[in-house]
Amino acid sequence: MRQGRVFCIGEVVLDIIFSGDEPVAAKPGGSMLNTAVSLGRAGVPVHLITTLASDRAGELVFRFLQENNVFTDYIYRDTCGKTALALAFLDDRHDAEYTFYKDLPENPSGLRFPQIAEGDIFLFGSSFALAGVMREALTTFLRMARGGGAFIIYDPNFRKSHLPDLEKVKPRIMENISLANLVRGSDEDFNLVFAADSVAGAFEYVLQAGCPTLICTKNKDGVELLTSGLHLSLPAARIDAVSTIGAGDAFNAGIIFALTPSGSSTLSGSPTPSGSPTPSGCQWEAALQCGLQFSKNVCLSLDNYISVDFGNSMRLINQAG
Repeated sequence: MRQGRVFCIGEVVLDIIFSGDEPVAAKPGGSMLNTAVSLGRAGVPVHLITTLASDRAGELVFRFLQENNVFTDYIYRDTCGKTALALAFLDDRHDAEYTFYKDLPENPSGLRFPQIAEGDIFLFGSSFALAGVMREALTTFLRMARGGGAFIIYDPNFRKSHLPDLEKVKPRIMENISLANLVRGSDEDFNLVFAADSVAGAFEYVLQAGCPTLICTKNKDGVELLTSGLHLSLPAARIDAVSTIGAGDAFNAGIIFALTPSGSSTLSGSPTPSGSPTPSGCQWEAALQCGLQFSKNVCLSLDNYISVDFGNSMRLINQAG
């Protein structure tokens, strides 16, 4: 597969993590940041496209990205807004319930997008992909990217706290799906958005919108992949989770790792004429296993991303391959 670039497009937050009523950690977060940091630690050249405030918390996040091998050249530094906060309350199963505090930038026109190259991979999603203030520029760019031979992955990352806005944003979610080559979400995402009680039911909506491939993660119940001609189901490893924050984001990183030359020892694919990866059944299975490995590692700590040691081990596997 030719060397393409990887871009993650989405909001940045500072996660304040609570166990019971006590704050136990503060971590740079946001779904796309989490994925980008995991990829950077695994040795994948990755860019984060986002807006980031110039306050003290924003400076902390910016330095953290640079220290973890994430390119920051497409980050728009907003001088007026404040870094968004996400309060994450862990329950008895170590899953998180979120409360968000956001101050959107006053001048989103400062956000820049790259020149598109055939074979690039773009991951986008969460509330950033639904916000009206940036939406027109984002969707225009993604149409150009898909038409230019990039591979587009959409992660809805839809939370219970977003349900009051579902009627308003659902047409945008459907449009986002139509722009993607692959949709990766959780069973909770699809139940909230589509009231789908099965992965097959969710796939009907995804396929109808125009996306040919769905990956659905199901927490301790593993993962399913569906295309028009393929249905794979893999179990998740049984672990004593510390936190599930970032598990889906790390899964995305594992899938992307497997679709890039950095993960060539894990997944050997070949590009279509447009440059987009088109794995076979056995290659998709290897990619899903890679995603599960990344996700498992994240659940073993309060970090939102794979550990440095695990990232180094993935680099070594690649070098040995």
